[in-house]
Amino acid sequence: MKNIIIAIDGYSSCGKSTLAKDLAKTIQYHYVDTGAMYRAVTLYLLQNHIDIYHPEMVEQALPAISISFAYNADTQSQNTLLNGENIEHEIRVNPRVAGSVSEVSAISAVRRFLVQQQQAMGQKKGIVMDGRDIGTVVFPDAELKLFVTADPQVRAQRRLDELAEKGQQTTFEEVLANLEKRDSMDSSRTDSPLKKAADAIEINNSHLSKSDQLKLVLQLVHERINPIASSIE
Repeated sequence: MKNIIIAIDGYSSCGKSTLAKDLAKTIQYHYVDTGAMYRAVTLYLLQNHIDIYHPEMVEQALPAISISFAYNADTQSQNTLLNGENIEHEIRVNPRVAGSVSEVSAISAVRRFLVQQQQAMGQKKGIVMDGRDIGTVVFPDAELKLFVTADPQVRAQRRLDELAEKGQQTTFEEVLANLEKRDSMDSSRTDSPLKKAADAIEINNSHLSKSDQLKLVLQLVHERINPIASSIE
């Protein structure tokens, strides 16, 4: 059975990371959360009082940043490490990170810095990677590309529920406005904008359960890994 690269792109809060994690676990592939990498860079810049609106200052800071991932056996999940420190919780709940990550992601030097690392992670294939430019920039030759989306109201409610579980109080209107702002910034930035690759398969999961979505994607993976068997079936 051959190993392939699975690229999953899509808008924020559409469940692409959950899908990627579940898929990687099911088929025993390595999972890389590129969104966490951009959040890690954002956190570093904020912690070190580096002005994210001065690209030159940001670029000078990048060599001091080391990002890695470690599996947490207790939670059966992946932790993001910034210079050896577990920042998984911080990058998920810190509102300053959420409010600044799109601006940081739009900086060309940051994208080049992280894309190079992401491409190195996929050299041996057998990888599931999700983000916003995986199928268009990081792995344009990926064997399977997915573009995940959902209706804005559905995504906002999912994000609101996620924040509530973490003890953060906000309103539906605020969450929706933040998502719309991020969508606009991610789709209109000059460097590696969020867009569906020409050969990507779009999945609107507004009315799909997680299990149904995973089942659908597993069939697509099967078709890519075993094309001959799939054609016979």
